[in-house]
Amino acid sequence: MRPTAKDLAEAAGVSLATVDRVLNDRPNVSEKAARKVNEAIERIGFIRNPAAVNLARNRVYRFRFVLPIAGDQYLRELLSQVEEARDALRADLTDIDVAQVPVGDPHALANYLSGLSPDLLDGVAIMAPESPQARDAMARLIERGVKVVQFLSGQEKLDDADFVGVNNHAAGATAGKIIGRFLGDKPGKIMVVAETMMAQDSIERRRGFDSILNSRFPHLCPLPSLETYGDEKRARQVIRRVLEHHQDVRAVYVLSSEARAPVAAVEQHIDPQRLTIVVHERTPFSEEALKDERIDAIIAQDPGHAVRSAIRIMRARLEQREPIASQEKIRIEVLLKENI
Repeated sequence: MRPTAKDLAEAAGVSLATVDRVLNDRPNVSEKAARKVNEAIERIGFIRNPAAVNLARNRVYRFRFVLPIAGDQYLRELLSQVEEARDALRADLTDIDVAQVPVGDPHALANYLSGLSPDLLDGVAIMAPESPQARDAMARLIERGVKVVQFLSGQEKLDDADFVGVNNHAAGATAGKIIGRFLGDKPGKIMVVAETMMAQDSIERRRGFDSILNSRFPHLCPLPSLETYGDEKRARQVIRRVLEHHQDVRAVYVLSSEARAPVAAVEQHIDPQRLTIVVHERTPFSEEALKDERIDAIIAQDPGHAVRSAIRIMRARLEQREPIASQEKIRIEVLLKENI
């Protein structure tokens, strides 16, 4: 049995009220009494349980997901999962909300984050592209006492923030191996489509993709990344231009989370079944396209797991517990028509 606060009071030779004041940094405690309590903590191995304390005080955890304004089916799935978690955890003294901000504008995002106060929020899960402004704003948020989780898209050199998402280098390498195996020994080019290459997840996926192709499939040539910026008109234009100038494109890798617009643009110019197409994230569109064999594979991560993991991590940090690494690891799933 773990020592209780009553056991601690007896070991320290003080009252239970004094123990409560010391554990919760309240005033009106002498140095001598505080020393006795702290020495007894070490002696009997007392472990404070912040979760029990918060429950006794009826404390509500206040978490927010900061997500993009612009998006398609995968963004809608994330919003749905956050809403589901909010409804499920309301009885568990956890208040969850969502703010959709223009994360593609680093100055607007930094300005928004600078206005968040620890008086109103305990933790924030932020899905945003890499930028110095976003990284610095997150660092200042942490300094103000708000727990930060980098949600699905990380920032370099932000050691004090947790990250929730797949290993994106491994995800890109997985795409490279699938495409390389599917294409066989015949030379050809691969069109790579991203929403933006400013996002850390896109950068890491591209690096993983290239590392496998360069080492294992040197006869295949990945083209420079196309950026659609989430704009369907731009997607049609840049993809049409590449297909017109590169008649030997044999595969398409959509490394962003929204595949509908890029694949639809490809379909306007070439039968997708003539190509090997690999995309990220399971959405209604990608699932249907996989069944129709317009695409060949989906590399996915469970959005519900990601949302719940972000919440668990923020709560663990507030309760001064270490998150359970195995529980919070988001695994890479490879979906084919045969296993969807």
